[in-house]
Amino acid sequence: MPFARDLAAHGDRTALITPSGEVTYRALAERVAATAERLGRARRLVLLAGANRAESLVIHLAALAGGHPVLLVPGDSTSTIDALTAAYDPDVIARPDDHGTWALHERHRTSAHTLHRDLALLLSTSGSTGSPKLVRLSHDNLQSNAESIAGYLGIRQTDRAATTLPLHYCYGLSVVHSHLLRGAGLILTERSVADTAFWEEFRAARGTALAGVPYTFDLLDRVGFARMRLPHLRYVTQAGGRLAPERVAAFAELGRKSGWELFVMYGQTEATARMAYLPPALAHERPESIGIPVPGGSFRLRPVDGITAPDTGELVYSGPNVMLGYAETPADLALGRTLEELPTGDIARRAPDGLYEIVGRRSRFIKILGLRLDPHRVEARLEGHGIHAACVGDEDALTVVATGTADADATAVRRLVSEGCGLPPRAIRVLPVSELPRLASGKTDYEAVRRLAREAGSSAPAPGGDDLCALYAEILDRTDVTEDSSFVSLGGDSLSYVEMSLRLEQVLGVLPADWHTTPIRRLRAPDTARRTTPSVPRRGLRRSLETGIALRAVGIVLVVGSHIPVFLVQGGAHVLLGVAGYNFARFHLSVGERRERLRRMGRSIARIAVPSAVWIAFALLLTREYDLANVVLANSLFEQDNSDPEWRYWFVEALVHFLAGLAVLLSIPWLHRAEQRAPFGFALALVALGLVGRYDPWGLAHVRFHLSPTVVFFLFALGWAAARARTAGQRLGLTAVTLVTVPGLFPGEQTLRTFIVLGGLVLLLWVPALPSIDPVNRVAGVLAGSSLYIYLTHFQVYPHLRDHSPVAALLVSLICGVAYGAMATRLTSGLLSSLQALTRRSRSAHRASLTPEAARGG
Repeated sequence: MPFARDLAAHGDRTALITPSGEVTYRALAERVAATAERLGRARRLVLLAGANRAESLVIHLAALAGGHPVLLVPGDSTSTIDALTAAYDPDVIARPDDHGTWALHERHRTSAHTLHRDLALLLSTSGSTGSPKLVRLSHDNLQSNAESIAGYLGIRQTDRAATTLPLHYCYGLSVVHSHLLRGAGLILTERSVADTAFWEEFRAARGTALAGVPYTFDLLDRVGFARMRLPHLRYVTQAGGRLAPERVAAFAELGRKSGWELFVMYGQTEATARMAYLPPALAHERPESIGIPVPGGSFRLRPVDGITAPDTGELVYSGPNVMLGYAETPADLALGRTLEELPTGDIARRAPDGLYEIVGRRSRFIKILGLRLDPHRVEARLEGHGIHAACVGDEDALTVVATGTADADATAVRRLVSEGCGLPPRAIRVLPVSELPRLASGKTDYEAVRRLAREAGSSAPAPGGDDLCALYAEILDRTDVTEDSSFVSLGGDSLSYVEMSLRLEQVLGVLPADWHTTPIRRLRAPDTARRTTPSVPRRGLRRSLETGIALRAVGIVLVVGSHIPVFLVQGGAHVLLGVAGYNFARFHLSVGERRERLRRMGRSIARIAVPSAVWIAFALLLTREYDLANVVLANSLFEQDNSDPEWRYWFVEALVHFLAGLAVLLSIPWLHRAEQRAPFGFALALVALGLVGRYDPWGLAHVRFHLSPTVVFFLFALGWAAARARTAGQRLGLTAVTLVTVPGLFPGEQTLRTFIVLGGLVLLLWVPALPSIDPVNRVAGVLAGSSLYIYLTHFQVYPHLRDHSPVAALLVSLICGVAYGAMATRLTSGLLSSLQALTRRSRSAHRASLTPEAARGG
């Protein structure tokens, strides 16, 4: 295959940009040649665990160059690898070993199969289900498809495309092949476009091309793609399912303004990825169209019974990229071409301007979240488990109408379907019925099933079980969790990350430092597990504990214990301010889109202010020690005697004031952009601003200056900067600032208090996690997760017990705070959910009032 054999012809041009450095075409050719020699001259069937890594790509190219048919499977799905190994008995399996080192596992020295001379690649059309039905592709299919795509995209040697899609997916593979054909560069990455680090890598590599499925474009909206400065970006491609016409038009217009082109494409695995594309110049005028056939291909419309509209029928494609045929058993690997043209199963219309439009599907095959599946196979799988069901679906969800399915059984049904077809649980809706709707003939009435699905609404129930998606859905109270979601993308914040990190650590082992921005798919991947799990298997209770969680737990114990007092070790609350700044940067600023940042800040303010105001109002009625300024968290704005009890809630007020002020600050577009361009520099500027308040040259602070928000803001800013520090030099500089500015904060000689604050901030800066054991993690998780509520409530709890037993006063204070936290979390979450639902209904009603039907009164 020319593009795999002729890599050296591109010389010292950059072929791959990887996390560990760049690889030239000459070096890549040498690695491919060495691997091809290991595979040998005799053709063998090679099962390759696909991954967006240099090792996987080298093996793929070596097999193609040496004439070995490749069975390309998802590298993160052990069940798929096992199923297809059992079904096809590959001669060689290429995958990482237990230590993460890629290896060729030879199972047969000579092939156990008769392999047709044209056979080059075997791909699944059904994702990671392990279905034995595969698409057989030839060398000519791959070469002609790469040439066609490179031609209409106008790929140049200077282009650099990011691998935003998996290698085992035909669309992702076509990006690789077409760019290698032209001697262009590939930015090899496994990061999601929702990850801030992806865009740092893309800019650094001068990326020119992005590829995405419809869900990718949803993520682009979330991260503020429209506001990004990507000076080298030349084109964006979309395939893998229908993108709504209004979205096509919007992205086409964005591209026009930003200097890049949008290519909307249509294809199937059976056509080696691409059959049609919409020329960018027409994307704004004809966004509903799939465009014209790719170079070398052609369409015809085959009549369909019951369809009488002119120029409408089943779309049939012809071209050199049409597959050889399907394979369902090893014997099929000996077959040559079994079809000359490809009936797509789509009903299409040819418009007067020559462009094609998809208007429906001929069969019941459906595509959900870019994954094509056959509902009949899902029903057969459930039937095999004694469940009678009928399945229908749209682009977003599969609805399973099943008989006799109670709530508990619905979870089991959802899991069975998810395991069988590869859909995430959140995209599967289970509806229990006493009997399936039937036609007079006794056959299932699928139109009635569709009506049931429509009536059930568009929200899929939260997944259950021990799946990571279910874990995220449970803790974050979300029903839209997918394998591409991350803690940050789902709106996780400092109040939920404690439970999330500890639960994940129990499931996965030691977590990577960037777990909160890592998609679930990568967290569950075998290579991630190998990177994040200790080299020596853990035994018994050994665990690790994030430093931020440990500081929150210890800090709140120090606060309560010193107030009783059980001991006098002050400084815990000031350490908690630094941790708050650290978490603010991690969870709010990892989201690139400005409106989403502000929405999350507002939610965090509500989650702090609402339970605080409720409890302080209760304390006001109970003790009369407070006033309305405390209830509205504004006491620190007024001059007070430093011995007044009103100052007890200075910490909560400071947090709310900081978040509100920063929400206003970052709502200003140019400041938002400045923070995104220079995250660490922006944080340092805030540290400098905080130091003005810290040293108070104009004497504006209250008497009790070390509790005033304006004075302690620099601690919050130091925590923020600690989260943004990426290099040892940045950490050293920040450490120096901390060591110079914290001493002298507290009045008098308070050496221990100063060292407590210094130690907490330095730990936060240099030590991501501490060794621990499981019982300690459990206790720390509860205390850290409830630290705000313990702080709120302990002033009203410990006075009743401290004279009898200070230790008992401490324990009861902690327990009461945890209990109030559980209640307050439910209260606040319910309130926010109700407000969001009300907002959605209001928007829906407003949109409905603008439709022509509404204007006509019907």
